[in-house]
Amino acid sequence: MPTPSSAIVAAATMKMVARDSEGRELALRRLTALDRLRLFKAIGPLLSQNTLYLGMATLAVSVTAIDSIPIPAPVTEGQVEALVARLGDAGIAAVAAALAAESPPSMGSAAQGN
Repeated sequence: MPTPSSAIVAAATMKMVARDSEGRELALRRLTALDRLRLFKAIGPLLSQNTLYLGMATLAVSVTAIDSIPIPAPVTEGQVEALVARLGDAGIAAVAAALAAESPPSMGSAAQGN
């Protein structure tokens, strides 16, 4: 029987595919704690506190490939912004919808055995 923490880890590392309104296939995954830490480092302390910027950056950094072409993880603010620009509104919306549809079980329901 899987533990609540193993279920969360499995959901976090699950790879997904989304198709945006432009027809692009986007491979994506949920970010791990280490991925988020690296994102904070890439965008710096001020932008890490800007929830709107951080939200958009998190969606973009979740993309690992576009049309089967791998996307390296950005390590600078400029690389994050270039990825957001490349995805555009269509790509960001598709990533957001895919991640929302594949949300991991909540801690409350896992702890209660639901």
